[in-house]
Amino acid sequence: DFRDFLSQYIPAQSGEIRSVDGTPVGEHAGVCFYTLGQREGLHIGGIKGRAAAPWFVVGKDVIGNILYVDQGIDSLWLHSSFLSSEQVHWIAGMAPADEFRCTAKTRYRQQDVDCLVQVLADGTLNVFFDQPQRAVTPGQSLVLYQGDVCLGGAIIARTDAPLEKRLQENNKP
Repeated sequence: DFRDFLSQYIPAQSGEIRSVDGTPVGEHAGVCFYTLGQREGLHIGGIKGRAAAPWFVVGKDVIGNILYVDQGIDSLWLHSSFLSSEQVHWIAGMAPADEFRCTAKTRYRQQDVDCLVQVLADGTLNVFFDQPQRAVTPGQSLVLYQGDVCLGGAIIARTDAPLEKRLQENNKP
């Protein structure tokens, strides 16, 4: 069980589940157990005055121990047009150029998506997607391709998803 495994390494602390407007809608078992775009395991039933649409995780405030959710698989709160990465690992040992077009995956079994990649002097990347992408998640992997050739990959550091941007602003010292 994934939760049992994680709980051996990360202390879980229950906390509040809130809708993106800040309304409490439930309680979570620990923010570490959830990922962006997740629907299962939220245990949010029908809420008076809310649509019957399913709830999805759209953000995590780890510092505040709050899990944010919204209704609908196509929630705008889940979409990103940009990401920045941690250090990139190039299969060929170096980037094809300082700026280039290719395709990327940010989720397992995702279709390749077109993007523009900027390689920064510190070895990190800025990636601009041609179309907004659903549930691009900091801490997960970005993998870049040219056709069938894997160029390399990096860990996603941050995105421009609306809730992530709002949480970054709120948590600035």
